[in-house]
Amino acid sequence: MSVKDQIRPAVDGPLAALGLLVEDVAVTPAGKRRLVRIWIDRALPESADATTTVTAPLTLDEVADATRAVSEALDETDAMGEQPYTLEVTSPGVDRPLTEPRHFRRNVTRLVTLTPLEGPAVTGRVVSAGPDVVTVEVPAAKKTPARAVELAYAAIARAVVEVEFSRPAGTGEDLAGDLHDDQHDDDLADGDDIDDDTEEN
Repeated sequence: MSVKDQIRPAVDGPLAALGLLVEDVAVTPAGKRRLVRIWIDRALPESADATTTVTAPLTLDEVADATRAVSEALDETDAMGEQPYTLEVTSPGVDRPLTEPRHFRRNVTRLVTLTPLEGPAVTGRVVSAGPDVVTVEVPAAKKTPARAVELAYAAIARAVVEVEFSRPAGTGEDLAGDLHDDQHDDDLADGDDIDDDTEEN
């Protein structure tokens, strides 16, 4: 079993206790150390349905708490072996592709571009994200009226959120909310704010 495959089960429980879940894990060489990067997000409440908007970004305090929980969990296992590593816990940015039904549910009301396995890409606002299909409202164009497009997740090759500098009224956060996670990732990449989100082991 790879190091990556050992990390996830070790940290799933401690993060779940904080109301969080693991989105992805990456382990890459960094000189004599390894960089362990874990993307986390808020777990969806049981009350969330296909049209519920869940967009609140994680706070720095929440990421710091998660970092401590993950670090303690890894220290209690031998998943990392003897080689030293740097742990980085972060939240997904808006540039990360949507790959799971819960990703679409988090982005209800947001503008997304869906590229199907067959046919042209469509750009529209997510109005509903069920367990098997997502529905987007595509705005009217010069030759076509506004329409709803429903796609099964299995039929989507790629899906990404489009950053909007000014979102229509009643659709949630604006650019500041959209860029929160990306800016957080940029800060970490530049070496800022690492006391809260990065630990050396």
